[in-house]
This record gives sequence, C-alpha cells and structure tokens, in this order.
Amino acid sequence: MPTILTYVIAIAILIIFLKIISLPFRLIMRFVINSIIGGILLYACQYFGFGIVIYWWTIVLTGLFGVPGLIVAVILSFI
Repeated sequence: MPTILTYVIAIAILIIFLKIISLPFRLIMRFVINSIIGGILLYACQYFGFGIVIYWWTIVLTGLFGVPGLIVAVILSFI
C-alpha cells in the first residue's frame, strides 16, 4: 500500500522531469520566434532600400543574435 511519501516523491520526480524537458523547448521556440522577427526586420530593411538579400543564413544570423546579427547582415550585404 503506497504512502503519502511515495506520492510526494513521484510528483517531485515528475516535476523535475518536466522542467528538464521544457527547457530545450523554450530555447527552440525562442530561436524560432527570433528568426521570424529577424526575417520581418530583414524584409523591412529590403523594403526601405538597404539592398540586403534574404538568405536562410541571414535569417539564422538575425535569429541567433538579434539586432547585432541584423547589423552584421546589413554590413555584409554592402561588401
């Protein structure tokens, strides 16, 4: 017959397991959201005449590094 302590330990293990699983998902979602925002910013730069071409690596660069990545992509487009 299980005791209350068994239930408490099982719930604690479940919470720890869910925390470990949810961490990488948050990081992946953060990268995806940053990439979408980076793509929108790159399109806005292209719309306003910066002459930047949108490639997959410019979106990834902007998604990983945010605004500094966008600035690097714009600088690289002028070279």
